[in-house]
Amino acid sequence: MNPVPFRLSLKSRLALYLDLIRWNRPAGWLLLLWPTLSALWVASSGFPGWHLLSVFTLGTILMRSAGCCINDVADRDFDRHVKRTAMRPVTTGAVSVKEALAVGAVLALLAFGLVLSTNAITIGMSGAALAVTLAYPYAKRYVAMPQAVLGVAFGMGIPMAFAAVLGEVPRLAWLLMLGNLFWVLAYDTEYAMVDRDDDIRLGMKTSAITLGHFDLAAVLFFYLAYLLIWGLALMPYARGALFNVAFALAFGQVAWHYALIRSRSRGGCFKAFRLNHWLGFTLFVGIAGSYAVQG
Repeated sequence: MNPVPFRLSLKSRLALYLDLIRWNRPAGWLLLLWPTLSALWVASSGFPGWHLLSVFTLGTILMRSAGCCINDVADRDFDRHVKRTAMRPVTTGAVSVKEALAVGAVLALLAFGLVLSTNAITIGMSGAALAVTLAYPYAKRYVAMPQAVLGVAFGMGIPMAFAAVLGEVPRLAWLLMLGNLFWVLAYDTEYAMVDRDDDIRLGMKTSAITLGHFDLAAVLFFYLAYLLIWGLALMPYARGALFNVAFALAFGQVAWHYALIRSRSRGGCFKAFRLNHWLGFTLFVGIAGSYAVQG
């Protein structure tokens, strides 16, 4: 038997799986990672140690990848009618529904295996995080602003980080999660603005459709709410010039994003969405840097 065709087939399947989990588009898991790591640093009052850093970094990547599998299966009949998503592997049939679900299940189990190395409260919260992740793709059919459901899913890493470090979830964790919810509403509304015409035609529900002509004002409000909640909540903990500079740079990025989406063009809105991970990275550097200076 000639092993070459098998190797080529295996290589092509792997390429499809990497496309399925958006491996070449890391912005999605970076949007999850920076607030989670920020929470981890705050809960630990500095560097959290390599174990927790590895667990939450790898867990974030794995769960975001699993979420992509679930989302593509749920949306496969809609995605074929949207130019931006028409060539996704599940939509084209290159990856079957069963195959995509199997890949997603393996990734979720690997993430759960990492969580098992923490504590009972974190393990319990991981179940809630998975439930919200499973619910989100279907929220787009019934909820006027499904971005809020996504915000809960994307924010679960914050209380989990506090739970892993402290064995409890203090009020600060929920405040940071609330602020993060506003950030998700901001950038995912920008994302929804890209596909607004297609979503209206398909009968999908998104914040961009619900907000209508108030979309720009709402996005700006969401950004400002995020920064104000995080700034006020973290002021007693992450102090110093670096923290202040990071927030000043973050406000500058918000102004830039508003300039990108002001015309409501697909290109501008998509660019603003794709660049949002730099906003999260900026705040993380300010938070981690402030603890390093204090230490």
